Amino acid sequence: MIRHRLLRLALAAALVGPSACRGSAGGQDEAVATIPVTLTGASGRHVFQAELARTAAQQEKGLMYRTGLGPDFAMLFAPYPPDGGPPVATSFWMRNTPSSLDIVFIRPDGTIARIAENTVPLDETPLSSGEPVAAVLEVRGGRMAELGLGEGDRVEWTLPDGPHAGG
Repeated sequence: MIRHRLLRLALAAALVGPSACRGSAGGQDEAVATIPVTLTGASGRHVFQAELARTAAQQEKGLMYRTGLGPDFAMLFAPYPPDGGPPVATSFWMRNTPSSLDIVFIRPDGTIARIAENTVPLDETPLSSGEPVAAVLEVRGGRMAELGLGEGDRVEWTLPDGPHAGG
């Protein structure tokens, strides 16, 4: 009787254990699509592979707790705000973000409104967009200057469900 009960408990633990521990590296709670995002300026074109933060939860977390961001890695917050409302002036901060970032604020026409360059890791000072924006792109700190990209340059992407964005 005891052996039978122990066997059932072991079987239940084996079945429930893996699903209880499910999650991906970086602590993401939900699947995140990766899409190409193309930036074009006087220095040419550059393509980033961007994780797409579409939901309020994904956008709230952003790149918190992430380290070792690659040179062609990005996170795109689109639509912004996540409820799909009209473009808004916004600010981001670096709470719980241990890596320096360039935060690229994108106008509804797909041009860069402002870049908060080489942000200070873990700093909670608000970094303002300066005007209403429809999307935000985060890349490794200093990367925009390395590529010669700046305000007025163009950002383009296509969302997985079809709508083209960024001008």
